[in-house]
Amino acid sequence: MIATNLKKVRASLNDGVELVAVSKYHPVESALEAYEAGQRVFGESREQELRVKHEQLPKDIRWHFIGHLQTNKVKYIAPYIAMIEAVDSLKLLKEINRQAERCNRIIDVLLELHLAQEETKSGMTPEECHDMLEGGEWRDLANVRIRGIMMMASNTNDEDQIRREFLMAKDCFGDIKSRYFMNDESFNVRSYGMSADYLIAQQCGSNHVRVGSKIFAE
Repeated sequence: MIATNLKKVRASLNDGVELVAVSKYHPVESALEAYEAGQRVFGESREQELRVKHEQLPKDIRWHFIGHLQTNKVKYIAPYIAMIEAVDSLKLLKEINRQAERCNRIIDVLLELHLAQEETKSGMTPEECHDMLEGGEWRDLANVRIRGIMMMASNTNDEDQIRREFLMAKDCFGDIKSRYFMNDESFNVRSYGMSADYLIAQQCGSNHVRVGSKIFAE
């Protein structure tokens, strides 16, 4: 079933769109089934669950941390994490850099933007993000590589609202790229779109979607 679902999702992706299979809350066996069907990028949002899966599953999996990450948890995932998708403060960025340096690694990160109309969503406002980047401290952090942005749309059935928020994310990406990363080819990730809205997200410039229930079921 998982292999069939994965095939359907892959068939619906535009060229150049990376699929992060969100395996959080699903057992190791489910992730392994997706792995055996060819999936190599997986998303988790809890450090302890991720640790178990990392230990038990094949080592060529690229793990993305997609939830809110507390600074005191960074040290546990720094040795192996491929990307931390939800950097919402300079403090967190500095801690990732510190732990990456200890592991002699460079860790890819995304800046999380809060563009939805729900207060419960985390992330920086565009203004907060610009203030952080304008401050310039991030330029001295040699062990993190800022690859782009991520965001989540409002949890609503209003497709027009979802589309507006995704287009806002696309504009924010372009603005940040032109101001701070114009000559950095690696700043190229627009991570938005989940199971319910990734098709809309693709139409709005996303090249990195996080799909869970469409693959693993609810």
